[in-house]
Amino acid sequence: MKKFFVIIFALCMFLPIGKLEAGHLEDIASRGTIKIGTTGDYIPMSYLNPATGEYEGIDAELSKIIADSLGVKIEYVPTSWPTLSADMQAGKFDIALCGISRNFARAKTMAMSDAYGEGLFGKTILCRKSDAKKFKSVADLNRPEVRIMINPGGTNEKFAHANLPKATLIVHEENADIPIQIAEGKADIMITETVEATSWVKREPRLAAPLVDKPFEGTRHSCGILLEKGDQEFLNYINFVLAELRMDGRLEQLEIKYLGRKPKK
Repeated sequence: MKKFFVIIFALCMFLPIGKLEAGHLEDIASRGTIKIGTTGDYIPMSYLNPATGEYEGIDAELSKIIADSLGVKIEYVPTSWPTLSADMQAGKFDIALCGISRNFARAKTMAMSDAYGEGLFGKTILCRKSDAKKFKSVADLNRPEVRIMINPGGTNEKFAHANLPKATLIVHEENADIPIQIAEGKADIMITETVEATSWVKREPRLAAPLVDKPFEGTRHSCGILLEKGDQEFLNYINFVLAELRMDGRLEQLEIKYLGRKPKK
């Protein structure tokens, strides 16, 4: 038995220990950048403004705070909702921020940070202001004559397929373009989140969100930062940043600014 342990110890001496121990924090420090995956199509979370070429939204601000805390620069890596999980698991970026819903399906295969935006997210609709009185429930949407436009790969598409089998579903690749498609009559409804609906009503006077105060049953959720599984040290660090922001009030201020959270009295 003693000889067996001596052999195992000798083999371990030749393993690339440094490589095994190195994690995302070491990689980020070494390259001087943090790679952040984002779709850039989700107001008010992460939106690539075509006029400025800059990312805007709460996730853009969180990205900067995380990068600053590490003393590195941001390297944005574009992704899409259909490819988000595969890109994350392939190691194309260190973290992903773009209004990513915390759910069991993602938690089974990837790591997710502690929540932010708690109590502020839920599925609702965008429609033309002239049609606002037509839609009061899921039953009003679930009809063949109602054209519902969805972006592929995200939870909005899953909700539509699960709850609106009778409606006419139109898949549109560019999520950020769907509200304008609705306003111009290319479709009747966009399934979206309460925070996105509220933001678009402010931007586009032709749109309305008649059900925004009553999200569809069972759809309330929070958002989280997405990471690969297996690097607990890195996950702990990301959660530490969120905890500090929560403690000093900055997270609440960002949620007030972007997500419509009501200030505490």
